Amino acid sequence: MDNEDKNGVKALRESIDNCVRLDMSSAQIDSLDPMIIQNPKGFVHHHSYGGLTPFYKGLTEGKLMGTRNPNPNAFEKRIWLPPRLHDPDSWELMEWVEVEAIGKIHTYSTVLYPGACFRGSIPCPLISVEIAGVCTKMMSYLSEGIPEIGMPIKAKFNTHKPSNTILDISWVEL
Repeated sequence: MDNEDKNGVKALRESIDNCVRLDMSSAQIDSLDPMIIQNPKGFVHHHSYGGLTPFYKGLTEGKLMGTRNPNPNAFEKRIWLPPRLHDPDSWELMEWVEVEAIGKIHTYSTVLYPGACFRGSIPCPLISVEIAGVCTKMMSYLSEGIPEIGMPIKAKFNTHKPSNTILDISWVEL
């Protein structure tokens, strides 16, 4: 391929056999009008959970971890799940507590056509989990059973081969 397309536009990069070299990887040209390339990525993205590490580590150990304000004078002894590092009212540093992994379905929605990289069951019942003593609702999915509002459920942890993501917890009918 030469460096000009049929309209006389000069390519920004040299190509060899319709393959453009981009940052140590190759981009295959699929089409010239309009120009479409395949650009495979060969890099590793490092993501830090930072202060939320105890929550994700807990999932791999079969524990559901939330946070609460440790101050004895705190207005309420609310437990937050998903966890918060600082109390939203006082900005005090929160403490980690284990939460009983039993609750009920507050509401739900069933996804019939999830995205291509989805790793859950299809159809996927996405649920809002209500847990006694927790002031927030946790979003998750029901991996076994047919969802109903108010249905009692318990957590199912992926401790055998954890993904170290939120997918290490799902819920099943109690």
